[in-house]
Amino acid sequence: MAEQFDPSQETPESEATTTSPKRRARRLVRSSFTKTPAVRETAVARPTRAQRRAAGKPSAARSFLTVAAVAALVGTVAVPAAFAATGSAAPAEAAVTTLQQVAADNAQSLVVASEPTAVALERGSYSATTPEEIQAKKDEEKAKAAAAARIAAAATTASNSASMYSGSLANAIAPAGSVVRPLPFFNNFGTPYAGHKGTDYMVDRGTPIYSIADGVVVASSENGPGWGVYVKIAHNIGGQSVTSLYAHMLYGSRRVTVGETVSAGQLIGQVSDTGRAFGTHLHLEIYVNGAWTNAESFLQANVG
Repeated sequence: MAEQFDPSQETPESEATTTSPKRRARRLVRSSFTKTPAVRETAVARPTRAQRRAAGKPSAARSFLTVAAVAALVGTVAVPAAFAATGSAAPAEAAVTTLQQVAADNAQSLVVASEPTAVALERGSYSATTPEEIQAKKDEEKAKAAAAARIAAAATTASNSASMYSGSLANAIAPAGSVVRPLPFFNNFGTPYAGHKGTDYMVDRGTPIYSIADGVVVASSENGPGWGVYVKIAHNIGGQSVTSLYAHMLYGSRRVTVGETVSAGQLIGQVSDTGRAFGTHLHLEIYVNGAWTNAESFLQANVG
């Protein structure tokens, strides 16, 4: 059977022999890319026109979000521009009004029962605020309470053990112008201690006390600073200014007042243990020309 000749598949010999090597190489390249329709469809699957339209068309939700974003951007630009065009006073006034409204809505009321009055505060009314001040205040109060308890206990013991004076109370025991002892007698001296100005004469409760010389009463009190009931008299003895102080007297026993003139040996009170005293005794202080001196030494030198 004779073969059917296809000129597209065979090249004339004359052409094959006359074609240059470059042309043959180009044909080989073209032939490698030239395939049947089935091969081309398999190798490159191109999308159809309907698929391309569906892929390029945006969804409704995406379109809505895009429009909203554009509107927001326009608002951020347009609103400040509108305020700038109308002036800056309107926003400030609106802010002030808003703050006033908030303050009015949240205002608190205070009910006062009476008209306010000015009250002067005293220094003693101030209270401690820090822990150290509070503790110091407590320690001070404890110390005061302990001291008061000791004094009260000692006074009670001395009062219970002291004997009462049973002699007569003479209004005067010496002539004017003389110097006398303040007591008719005493049992013993009290024990001296540092800082104690005076001489303590231990004697029975109620024993009469006399002025040591003529003079004028310059102090007389039922509640002296530590002295309890006491009397102070100014004298002129031998041309010298002398002051005598008689402390720890019995309550209600004072017989003289301030400004009263007294004579040597005149009754001025009675012995007790008022104030800061341990046991019934007379606390006698003597000052010569303003300087303190030992009372017993002064009496020994001047009593005739």
